Amino acid sequence: MTVPVSAAPTFPYVMENYAIIIYEFLLELYVFYVLFSQGLTRKKYFAARVAVGLAAMLVAGYGAMTLYHFIGSTVWGRVLIYFALFALSVVHFRLCFDESLWMTLFCCDMAYASQNLIYKLFLTLWCFLLDVGFSPREWQYKLIYYAFYAVGVVVMYFLLIRRTRRYMLRRRRDYRTIVVSLVIIAVTVILCSVEDVTFAQLSAGRENLFDDPLLYVIRQAGNLFSIVCCMIVLAYLSGLLEKDDLREELKYLQYNAAQMKQQYEISRDTIEQINIKCHDMRHKVRGMLAGGTSDGALEQELREAINIYDANIRTGNKTIDVILTEKSLYCEKHGIKLSCMVDGEKLSFMREDDLYCLFGNIVDNAAEAVGALADVDKRVINLTCKLRGGMAVIEEENYYEGDLKFKDGLPQTTKKDKMYHGFGVRSIRMIARLYGGDMTASADGGVFRLRVILSTDGRGS
Repeated sequence: MTVPVSAAPTFPYVMENYAIIIYEFLLELYVFYVLFSQGLTRKKYFAARVAVGLAAMLVAGYGAMTLYHFIGSTVWGRVLIYFALFALSVVHFRLCFDESLWMTLFCCDMAYASQNLIYKLFLTLWCFLLDVGFSPREWQYKLIYYAFYAVGVVVMYFLLIRRTRRYMLRRRRDYRTIVVSLVIIAVTVILCSVEDVTFAQLSAGRENLFDDPLLYVIRQAGNLFSIVCCMIVLAYLSGLLEKDDLREELKYLQYNAAQMKQQYEISRDTIEQINIKCHDMRHKVRGMLAGGTSDGALEQELREAINIYDANIRTGNKTIDVILTEKSLYCEKHGIKLSCMVDGEKLSFMREDDLYCLFGNIVDNAAEAVGALADVDKRVINLTCKLRGGMAVIEEENYYEGDLKFKDGLPQTTKKDKMYHGFGVRSIRMIARLYGGDMTASADGGVFRLRVILSTDGRGS
C-alpha cells in the first residue's frame, strides 16, 4: 500500500512500487521462515543452498514484478503471482532442510499466515488513521509500517512461535491438518484479491481517501476477513499440534504406569522371597546358638544379612509395603534416609498399579534430588500419609540444590533432554486427578514440598 501522488505515475515509478510490494512480501515471509525453522535438520551445504535459493527468489521476484504490471489489476493475475511466489519459497525451504514434506508445509503455512496476519492488522490500523484525517508522508508511512512489523514479529514469537515450535520438533504427522490450512489460506488469498481489485476499481485511484463511507467499510471488511482467516489457520494448526502432543504424552504416561505395574509385580515376588529366606535364616541362627555352636564372625555376618528383614516397612497396605520396602533398600544403599509415616489402610480404595506409580514416582524423584547433595546430613526424605476431612493427604519433603523452576504448577526437569523427562510429576498429578484430587508442589529455602490430595470415595469423574 503506497501513499498516493497527485500527478499521474510514470512507468518507472509504477515498477518501483511493484518491486517494493513483491520484495517486501518475500522479506517478511522469510523472516518467519527463519523463526519457524529453528531446530530443524539442515541439509549439507546449507549456507550455499540458502544463498543460491535467495538469488533465485530475487530473480523470481523480478519476474513477478513484471507480471504485476500486466496482470496485477486482475483477480486471478494477483492470485497467480502470490501463489507462485509462495510455492517457489516452499521449494527453497525444502531444498535447505532435511525434513519431511509435512514439516516443510507446516512451517511455510504458519509463516505465510503469520506474515499476512501482521500485514492486514497494519492495514486495518492504517485505514483507520487515514479515515480520521492523518496525512502522512511516504517516509512516515514506511517508518510506522516497519516499526509495526517488528513489534508484530516479537509478539508472534512469544505468543505463538516459541510454544508451537516445541511441539513441532516432535515430528507429528497429520496431513489433513496441512490440507485444511492450505485450503483456508488459498480461500483467503483469492477472496482478498477479489476485495483488493474490486476496491481499486471502485475507488478509481483514490485508494487512501475514504470520503465515501462505503469505501472505508469495504476496505476494512476485507482486512478483517483476512485477519480472521489467518488467525483460524494459526489457531487450528497450533491447537491440533498441541492436542496431538498431549495425546502422545498421555500414551507415554499410560505406558509408564503399565511398566511400573510390571515392576511392582517383580518387586513383590522378590521381596516375598527375601522375607522367606531371611525368616528361615533367623531361625537357623537361633537354632545354632541354642545348640551351643557359635562362630563370632559367621554370627555377625548372618545378623547383618538378615537385617534386611527388619527393613520391611509395614503400613497396613501390602502394595505400599512392597513399594516402600524396595525404595528403602535403595535409599539405604545410597546413603539416603527414608522416613515414612504412612497409613496405608487409608489408600485401600486405590488400584495396585496406581499406588505403585504414585509412590514410586514420589520417592524416585526425591531420591534423585537428595542423592545429588554434597551434605550427607541433608539426604533425607520425609513421607507421610494421613486422612484429613474425608481426603487422603500424602505429603513429601526433601532438600534440593540449584534453581528449581515451575510451570503450570509443576517443577520442571533440570535434565538437558527435557522432551523425554519430567513425566514423573505429571504422572503423579494425573493419578491424583483420576481419584478426584490434585497435586501441588512448592520450593522454598532449599526444601521441596509435594502434596497429593485424594478422595477416599474412589475414582473421580
